[in-house]
Amino acid sequence: METIERVETFMVAPRWLFVRLETSAGLVGWGEATCEGRSETVRTAVDQLAEVLIGQDPERIEDHWQVMTKGSFYRGGPILASAVSGLDQALWDLKGKRYDTPVHQLLGGAVRDRIRVYGWVGGDEPAEVADHIAEQVQAGLTAVKMNASGRMSPVASVAELDGVVARVAAAREVLGDSRDVAVDFHGRFTLANARRVAPLLEPYRPFFLEEPVVPENSHLIGDFVRSTTTPVSTGERLFSRQEFLPVLQAGIAVAQPDLSHAGGITEVRKIAALAETFDVQLAPHCPLGPLALAACLQVGFATANFLIQEQSIGIHYNAGAEVLDYVVDPAPLAFVDGHIERLTGAGLGIEVDEAVVRAADKRGHAWRGPVWRHSDGSFAEW
Repeated sequence: METIERVETFMVAPRWLFVRLETSAGLVGWGEATCEGRSETVRTAVDQLAEVLIGQDPERIEDHWQVMTKGSFYRGGPILASAVSGLDQALWDLKGKRYDTPVHQLLGGAVRDRIRVYGWVGGDEPAEVADHIAEQVQAGLTAVKMNASGRMSPVASVAELDGVVARVAAAREVLGDSRDVAVDFHGRFTLANARRVAPLLEPYRPFFLEEPVVPENSHLIGDFVRSTTTPVSTGERLFSRQEFLPVLQAGIAVAQPDLSHAGGITEVRKIAALAETFDVQLAPHCPLGPLALAACLQVGFATANFLIQEQSIGIHYNAGAEVLDYVVDPAPLAFVDGHIERLTGAGLGIEVDEAVVRAADKRGHAWRGPVWRHSDGSFAEW
C-alpha cells in the first residue's frame, strides 16, 4: 500500500506557509497553511500533525481530517485549523494527481465554467482609492474590495464618518454602475459606528459590507444586519461550521471562510452546504498565495452557491514576492473578463515551482501585522 512518507513546510515571502506531502511512490501534493503573523507557530503544528499522517494511506482524506481536528482533547482555533487546512489541501492535491483529474471533479464535477474574482484596493484616501481601482479595472477586474477606513475611534467623529463616505463615493465614481465595490469594515468598527455608517453608504450600492464586528462579537452581527439593506458578509476569522452557524442564523448574506484557516477543502465544502440552507452565498477570503487560491477555485467550481473569489495577484502589499512567482505556468490563473477560467490540471490545477519555493524558504520571512493605537495611547483594532 502506498503511504504518506514525508511532510515538509516552507516559509516563503511575503507571509505564506506552504506544505508539501510526498508518498512512498513519489507522488507529491501541495497545500497552504498560512496564518498571517503566526505562520511559525502553524509550522510547529503541522510538524506535530505529521505524526498522525506518516505511514498512513493518503486516500483517506475525511478520516485524516477527523483525526487531525479531533484527535486531541484540546482542539479548534486558528493555529490548529490552519495547520489542518494546509495538510488537507495537500491531500486533495495528491488525490487529484493520483487520478489525473482536477479536485473539483472529485467533489462532484463542475457547476460553472469560470469564477468571478476581485482584488483589494486599500482605502486610505479618496484619490488613492480611485488610482488603485483604475489599475484593477485596467487589469481586467469587474469587482474590487476596499477598506472602509483606517483606525476608527470607538464613537466616530463627523470627519471620520464623512471620510468613509468620501472614499466609497470615489470608488463608485470610477467603477460606474456596471462594476462592484465591496467595503471591508475589517473589525475596526464598534457596533455603534457600523450601524451609523451603513445607511450612509447605501446610495453607493456596495456589493457587501464585510466584518462589521470582530468575530468574538458575532452575537451582535444580527443587530447590524437589521440596520441596513446592504448584504452583510463575514467569516475570515471563523474556523468551523459550528462557528458559522450563529452568523448564518443572524442573517448574513455572504459567508467568507478562508481555505487556509477553516479546515481546508474538506471543511469549507461543509460550510458551503450549511450556508446554502440559509440562502447564503460563499465568497472565500484569500489574500494569500497561489495554493490557497487554487484550493478556493476548486471548491468554487463544484459549489452551487459560490459568489465570487478574492485574490491578491498584483496587489501592492505583497512586498518581496508575488502570487505567480511560485508557479511554473501562470496561465491557469490569468484573468479573462474579470474571471478565472475553470482549472483543468490535475489536483489543485497549478504546478508549483519547487526550486523557487525551496530557495525562498532559505530566506524565510517573519511577517507581523501592525499594532495600532488610538490618539490616547490605547489599543486600536487593525
